[in-house]
Amino acid sequence: MPGETRRTEAVGPVLTVAEVADALRVSSMTVYRLVKAGELPALRVGKNIRIRANDLDGYLASGAVARDHVNG
Repeated sequence: MPGETRRTEAVGPVLTVAEVADALRVSSMTVYRLVKAGELPALRVGKNIRIRANDLDGYLASGAVARDHVNG
């Protein structure tokens, strides 16, 4: 709309938990755990969680590995 400022450029593309899980080949629960642990930054939109594509790229670039109870 004319005169309306859109800030989507500042945020960039956002992904759903399911999209991130699919990209990482993990379960949605694993993505929720990464977000809760603060390892993967996320946005809350209402009751939904969204992850910026740039934040996912940063997480992957950092080489972060989620530890599990079996492998320590």
